[in-house]
Amino acid sequence: MNLGVGRLRPPGASGGFPSFLSRVPGIEWPAILSDRGAMLWALMERLDRSQWLAPDELAAGQAEQLAQLVAHARSLSPFHRSRLPDGPSAARDLLARGLSGIPVLTRGDLQDHAEAIMVAPPPAHGPVVLARSSGSTGRMVAVGRTALCQLFWEGLVLREHFWHGRDFSGTLAVTRANLGYGGGPTRVSQADWGPPVAELFRSGPAHGISLRTDVATQADWLAAIDPHYLTTYPTNLAALLDRYEARGVSAGRLKQVRSIGETLAPELRERCRRVLGVPVVDAYSAEEVGIIAAQCPESGLYHVQAENLIVEVLDDAGRPCGPGETGRVVVTDLHNFATPLIRYDLGDHAEVAGPCPCGRGLPALRRILGRSRNMAILPDGRRFWPLTGAYSYRDVAPIRQYQMVQRTLDTLVLRYAADEPLTGDQAAALVPLIRRAMDYPFHVEFEFHPGELPRSPAGKFEEFICLVRQGERP
Repeated sequence: MNLGVGRLRPPGASGGFPSFLSRVPGIEWPAILSDRGAMLWALMERLDRSQWLAPDELAAGQAEQLAQLVAHARSLSPFHRSRLPDGPSAARDLLARGLSGIPVLTRGDLQDHAEAIMVAPPPAHGPVVLARSSGSTGRMVAVGRTALCQLFWEGLVLREHFWHGRDFSGTLAVTRANLGYGGGPTRVSQADWGPPVAELFRSGPAHGISLRTDVATQADWLAAIDPHYLTTYPTNLAALLDRYEARGVSAGRLKQVRSIGETLAPELRERCRRVLGVPVVDAYSAEEVGIIAAQCPESGLYHVQAENLIVEVLDDAGRPCGPGETGRVVVTDLHNFATPLIRYDLGDHAEVAGPCPCGRGLPALRRILGRSRNMAILPDGRRFWPLTGAYSYRDVAPIRQYQMVQRTLDTLVLRYAADEPLTGDQAAALVPLIRRAMDYPFHVEFEFHPGELPRSPAGKFEEFICLVRQGERP
C-alpha cells in the first residue's frame, strides 16, 4: 500500500515548529520523548501521510483492520458471534458491499446486551476505562475504551490542531460541562494545554470554566484571560456574542473559536466573523467513538477520520447516501477491542459531500444536522430540519436563550429565558415570525424561564426537539 506523501504543517503564526518537550533531565535538544509521546508522534506522522491516500487505498486499509476486529469480536462476544461473518475474507468482502450484511447496532442493544458485547481486549491495547454517554436521547450507555483508543483520539486531535495551524504557545480557554459537579471547582487553570499537546510540546497556559456559569461572568473571565483560542459549545458562543455585540466588545488576542458538542449553524459562523472577526472551526464527535469528522482547513467540509472509523450515512431504507443526500450516521470503530462497535447507530443525521477539493482522500460530510428528534413533522407526515426564525426574536423581545419543542403535530412551545415574561404584544409579534420560518400555521405557546434553560448532563443543548412519534395522527 502506498503510504502517501506527508505534508505536515507546523502550527504557529511565525511558521516555526512547536518546541518538543524532552522527558530526559538535562537533554533539551534534540528532545527525547517519553515512550507514549514517541508512539503518539509516530502515529501522528502516519496519519499525516494516510490522509492523502486515494479512497480505494483507505478502504483497503479499513478492510484489513475490520477483519481483525471482526475475528476478535466473534471469538469472545456471543452477541457479535451471531451477527458477524466467519473468516477474514468474509469480513473484507463485507466492506466492499457497504457492510449491509451486518445488522445495525443500536443504543438499546448496548444497554440490553452490555455484558455480551463487552470483551477482554488484547493486553497490548492497555487498560480499559468506561465512557458514558446519554447523548440527547436520555438513554445512558457505557462503552469500554482502551488506552489504544485514547492514543488514536490524541493523534486525531493533534492532526486537527495542525490542520488549523494553532500556535501552542498561545493561551487556551475552554468552557467545560463537567466542571462544578459535586461541589468541585467551577474554574481551573494549568500551565499547559494538557493532552495531547502536553504529551509532546511545550505550550502556553489553559483555563477552564463551568459551562453553567452565567454568561456575564464568563465574559468577564474571558476578558481577564484574553485567550488566543476559545473552545465552547455553539449555544454558549451565541450567548457570548449577544453580550459582546450589545457592549461593543473586541476580540482581544482571540484568533479562533473551536465549537464542540452541538450542531453548528452556518449563521453562527457568520455572526462570529461579523462580531469578533474570527473564524469558528467545528468538530463532530461522540463520547462512544471520539472524533468522527473534523473541518477541512481549505474547504470547510467535514473530513471523516477514516483511519479510525468507518462512517456510513444511510437513508431510510438502509442504503448508502450519495453526495447531497441526508441520512443517519452509522459508525464502526476499527480499534476498540473492548466494546466492539460495529455498525453503531449514533442517532445523528448528516449530509454527504463529494470529494474534497483539498486533495485529501478522506471521505467528506457537508453538514452535521443533529438527531432524528431534532426534525419537525407536519400533519401530512412530511419531516424536515426546521428553521425557527430565532435570529429575529431579539428584534421583538430581549430573549437570551430559546428552545422550540414540537409537542403535537400542530403545536409548538417556545421555551425562552429572559429577565421578564413576554408582554402580550411581544408574544403576538413572535407568532407570525415562527410560522413564517417553519412554513406552517402552528399553534404557538410560550414558556418563560427566568434563568438559563437546562442542558443535558454532558452539557449539550438542543434548540429544537420533536416529541411527536412518527406516524402519529392529529
